[in-house]
Formats: sequence, structure tokens, C-alpha cells
Amino acid sequence: MLADYHMHTFFSDDSIYPMEDCILKAISLGFDEICFTEHIDYGCPTSFCCNCDDYYANFINFQNKFKHLINLKFGIEFGAQAHHIDYFQNIFDKYPFDFVLLSFHQVEDKELWNGDFQAGKTQAEYNRIYYDEIFNTVKSFDSYSVLAHMDLMRRYDSFGEYPFENSKEQIEKILRHLIKNGKGIEVNTSSYRYNLKDLTPATPILKLYKKLGGEIITIGSDSHRETQVGDHILQVREILKDLGYKYFTTFDNMKPSFHKL
Repeated sequence: MLADYHMHTFFSDDSIYPMEDCILKAISLGFDEICFTEHIDYGCPTSFCCNCDDYYANFINFQNKFKHLINLKFGIEFGAQAHHIDYFQNIFDKYPFDFVLLSFHQVEDKELWNGDFQAGKTQAEYNRIYYDEIFNTVKSFDSYSVLAHMDLMRRYDSFGEYPFENSKEQIEKILRHLIKNGKGIEVNTSSYRYNLKDLTPATPILKLYKKLGGEIITIGSDSHRETQVGDHILQVREILKDLGYKYFTTFDNMKPSFHKL
């Protein structure tokens, strides 16, 4: 079973990749299943919410067209914040999602990618606030499958790698909550193209998740163009096996299925 569970097309603001081309590329690479996870970010001046009606209509069309060649799953990526969860709940209630990534691209209604959120804060301050935002959101919101690229802050931290031990207590609290509530985490293979020193999330988080009893784990390329489809997924599967994981997860109608790595 070969699956990619984090993919973007022209329905996301940061991609112009046609959905059909994405499907054909995945088929050519031998994928059995892919899940589209178009962006919905809300609460910032640069927020983008995909047109879910058009997205769903196109998805159904291609699902029928390619059903004998590949399994297509209907997903979404919620770029959430705790004070906007009602907005995301309304979208979740309206569409028959197979899978929902919960992401944190903004904090305090400010973007991470351009440094607006980090500005004027020490490295310790913005890392602490970032993980507090994650915990406060997952405490109040249940309509998601897995937490995407949990330590995304590493990608945009101009001071470099922040020591895991400094955030371990917060991270463990988040992971315990996820496990208790039947949620999982994602390994996002974009760490390779961003030239990070470790996976996303980093190996210490993956080890801690396993130690705490976590089992639900998806793998996604976070692809936005042809060259990124399926990128490093097989390599990450081998790393997970080396860390002691036996399964990866796919979803149907928000219910997890487990497959041997």
C-alpha cells in the first residue's frame, strides 16, 4: 500500500497544479491512494479559503473517472487558531471529508512564514506561545484526524533549531491529548526540500509519541507541484520502521485504517 496524505492543487492559494495532473502523476509513480488536503486558513490578512463547492465537485468527477486506477480521498487542511474554531466546525459539518489535517500556520492572527508572529519575541517566547496555541485549540476542537507538521515553527525559526527539551513538556501534553482522543500526527516529508536537519516532526517527537502509545501516523509530501508528489515517502517509511513503528494510517470517512510499513 503506497499512499500520500498531504497534497495541494490549484484549489489552494499557493499552488497552480491541476488536480488531474496530480492524479496522473501519482498513478505513474505507483500510488494506490492519495488524499487531497486543500488549504483553508482563516484569521489573517493573507488568509485563503478554497472554494469547497468547486473543490468537492471536481473531486467527485475525478474520483469517478479514475476509480479503477487509484483511490482518491477527500481531505482538507484547516489552518486553525483557537479563537476561530467555529468557522472550521461549520465547514467540517457541511462536507463529507475523509480526512482532516489540523495545522497551525498562524498564531495571534499573524503569519509564521513571513516572521510577523515571531517579530518582537525571543525564540523561547514564540516557541512557547506556538505550542500553547496548539494545545488550546485541540482542547476545544475535535473535528480533525491528525496534527500536521507539528513542529512547523522549525521551518520558520530564524534563530535556528530550538532545543527539543525546552518544549518537551508542552509537546508531551499535546501528544497525550491526541492519543487520549483518538487523534494522530503526520510526518511531513517537506523537511527534505526545506533542508531541515531532521524530519517534521523531528525524531525526538516521533520517539515520544511512540513511547506514549501513539499509533495513528500519516505520511504526506505536502506537494504543491509535480516534482513534489510522493517525495521521500518510501524513505520516511523506512525511518519509521527503524524507530519501531509497524504501521502507517489512511482514512475513509474520518475512520483510520492501519497498513504495514
